[in-house]
Amino acid sequence: MTARHDATLTDQQIENIAARVLATYDGRAQISSIAAEIPGFDLPDAYRVCAAVRSAREARGERAIGRKLGFTNRNIWDEYKVYAPIWNYVYDTTVRTVSPDGANFDMGLVVEPRLEPEITLALRRAPQPGMDERALMDCIGWVAHGFEVVQSLFPGWRFAPADTVAAFGLHGALLLGPRHEVTDGNRDVWFDRLTQFEVALYRNGELVDRGCARNVLGGPLSALRNVVEVLASDASNPPIAAGEFVTTGTITRAFPMCEGDIWRSEFSGAPFEGLQLKLG
Repeated sequence: MTARHDATLTDQQIENIAARVLATYDGRAQISSIAAEIPGFDLPDAYRVCAAVRSAREARGERAIGRKLGFTNRNIWDEYKVYAPIWNYVYDTTVRTVSPDGANFDMGLVVEPRLEPEITLALRRAPQPGMDERALMDCIGWVAHGFEVVQSLFPGWRFAPADTVAAFGLHGALLLGPRHEVTDGNRDVWFDRLTQFEVALYRNGELVDRGCARNVLGGPLSALRNVVEVLASDASNPPIAAGEFVTTGTITRAFPMCEGDIWRSEFSGAPFEGLQLKLG
């Protein structure tokens, strides 16, 4: 099935792509680039696929509970040849709360996985287009550090930007650490800390990378601001609602995960608990 670059794919084409990527995901398999196979498949079409996948997953009992942002870290754009942020849904079936004392992750759940340390922001009220970071901070109910496990349905992590959106935003799982409530009494403190923190990432006791708040579009609140504005012009997907959370993108580079590895994060500049994860 094909379409000219200036054309829009039909609803049936979108449904077919959604069914294909979901079957690939369920089968822990991989496929070739959708954008390479279907001339004209672009980001607006990919976000239509995103909406179709959500409908299919909800029809089988899954529930969309938040959003994940990708490619908010400009330091990794050249590596992946993706030069703008993306977003997708996070589901109740892909999120797990973990203890800082240590957690295990089953590598059989994902294909070509990579690990990303991220900050998650939960919304106590819906953010609105035009809000600056200070106004957005007033919408936050809690914050947490987590590891996102990203995966590629495309062999060798070779894809077009539209492929990444269609394939769940590369989302595999979110391992969420302790939640820190944001209150009227500590809101200003958290506002400052969300712009100043640093994280160190270790694999098997060896430091592999460092990152800081400004890596994600200047800070997690700035990353949230970006997606709020993007969604304001999305005809296929709803804006972020109260009760959702947004995980704001990797603070460091994303690293391949290997069975038996032990990963650990450590923070400074903000009281996020570091997490430890053993891969099995």
